[in-house]
Amino acid sequence: MTCLTCSGIWRGRIREARGTALVELALVLPLLLVLMLGMLDFGKAFNEWIDETHLANEGARLAAVGYLAADCTSTANPNVCIAQQIQQGADLAELSSGRTANSYADAQDAAQVCISYPTNPATSSHGQVGDPVQVTVTATYHWLKYLMNRVNLGTTDIEGKATMRLERRATDTAAATTTCYPT
Repeated sequence: MTCLTCSGIWRGRIREARGTALVELALVLPLLLVLMLGMLDFGKAFNEWIDETHLANEGARLAAVGYLAADCTSTANPNVCIAQQIQQGADLAELSSGRTANSYADAQDAAQVCISYPTNPATSSHGQVGDPVQVTVTATYHWLKYLMNRVNLGTTDIEGKATMRLERRATDTAAATTTCYPT
């Protein structure tokens, strides 16, 4: 084989390979973008879980010390006021008031705050000093809604929980029920 035929073969193969990189990019790029946006969305969901856990910690502390807001209108159950304060007073707009619908995502309800007094296994009581009070903050997360608003990839209830020991005795009304806001 002569050198002239070798170079002719290589030139022919180079001409045949022209454009394959563009085709490969067109095939792989959508998969890489979905993978990258999925990682970003998972990070956003994880951040929302951290925010909910933070709010639950604040609520558990307020319930543990028997905090009663000055503008509390619910005299029957003070936990309603604590749950309202946590849910409405949050600096986190999507958790406190929900999210309005737009062209990228559906509307999302506000986070729900629940305060309960589980039975203390050591004393078989609830609502007494030293017994646990548990606050749960739950919100529904829509996966990749900003990317695919026509395809429902599902939702997940993300929940943040915190439990603390009571420093003041809970009122009988508060300790007897699980209080959730909004209901």
